[in-house]
Amino acid sequence: MADWTLEDVAARFAEAAETGRRLPRVRVQGYFNVWPTFARDTWEAYPEEERDYRPLPPSPDAIDRMLETMRWVQWLEVEQRHLVWMRARQREWKDICRQMGCDRTTAWRRWQKALQVVAQQLSAKPPLSARR
Repeated sequence: MADWTLEDVAARFAEAAETGRRLPRVRVQGYFNVWPTFARDTWEAYPEEERDYRPLPPSPDAIDRMLETMRWVQWLEVEQRHLVWMRARQREWKDICRQMGCDRTTAWRRWQKALQVVAQQLSAKPPLSARR
């Protein structure tokens, strides 16, 4: 990609946030259970309404793109990083404004400015895959 637009950068951050959400959970290594699982009757089983369904794990290419996108935040200030990731995780502007301590228009402008900084840096440099 030669010229990165704000929409491209925002979409890439959103994809990285979704890929991070789809990664498997980290578990403590070394603990396991040797007891067999019990076959329960239906009347003994607990209701499974609260089951936590995990999406399918991301592809290796999606993980590579996520890691590359996570390097982009080094070009941003700390407040801009928080703002970009909150928007990538699809947080509402109302929540973002409450956390940032500003109104919606100011938060949107700061978000646009952060995306512009990343887009300018990406347009100035060749992509990571071309530099190898």
